[in-house]
Amino acid sequence: MSTPAPGTAFVLAGGGSLGAVQVGMLKALAEAGITPDFVVGASVGALNGACHAGAPDGRGVARLDAIWRGLRRADVFPLTLGGSLLCALGRRDHVARPRHLRALIRAGLAFRRLEESRIPCHVVATDVLDGTEVVLSSGDAVDALQASTALPGVFPPVEIGGRALMDGGISSNTPLAAALSLGARRMFVLPTGSSCALGSPPRSALAMALHALNLLAMRQLLADIDRFADRCELVVVPPLCPLEVHAYDFSRSATLIDRAFAATREWLAAGPPRRDPRWALLPHRHARAGPTAGRSSHPLHRDKAI
Repeated sequence: MSTPAPGTAFVLAGGGSLGAVQVGMLKALAEAGITPDFVVGASVGALNGACHAGAPDGRGVARLDAIWRGLRRADVFPLTLGGSLLCALGRRDHVARPRHLRALIRAGLAFRRLEESRIPCHVVATDVLDGTEVVLSSGDAVDALQASTALPGVFPPVEIGGRALMDGGISSNTPLAAALSLGARRMFVLPTGSSCALGSPPRSALAMALHALNLLAMRQLLADIDRFADRCELVVVPPLCPLEVHAYDFSRSATLIDRAFAATREWLAAGPPRRDPRWALLPHRHARAGPTAGRSSHPLHRDKAI
């Protein structure tokens, strides 16, 4: 694959713990010498994108890799019985305080303000009152990233510029429109994928909510690909498939990183990507038992393992 032309953006989707997949993708892209002119991200994609924008090279990706491999659910979602009770009683609009997440964000960044990143970094959040997409390109980086990851009901909104902001995935989980408006002529889209091989629905309320948002996000991405395909060059890095980890499970990060790195490396080595990337994003499921285990119920996915 040739070196990207000027105007190349990395567009990183949200997806909770499945953000580990993007780390493997970034490792493979960096190894191949593919770097963006700017990054645009929403939710966990904003976190990964900002870390990459601060150090868009192998060493920077290695640092991000180390953070993800040591990540635990309590580092991101420090839920407590007291917080849940206050929320249930209507005394608070969120179940978790964001101090752990802020500390994690601060530790992973190589800059304090968005405009100080080595390559331009744009963070997508959502206006709480009207649901519009808000693109943050300057200002306090930790505040911007906290806003982009402020999952409604889990974390409190973040006020920036007089606007209450929440998770960017609500308005645009994979912000192609924002990247296009910022001048992208070629986009490398890094989706987190969907949990297509789960044997049963997630058990907890938060796990189910994240899973549902991920399913919605993949549908939104498919619609956006159709919408923008003739306005710029779209290169969608295939997500992992089959994938039996849900978006609330941080115990499999190392495996997801390694699988995504190997799969993306193989995809890059195969030459120019296929023109229609939707085969990797269409709704589908995989059987979990019997001689066809791991195979997709969708013909375009059958026997695909990347």
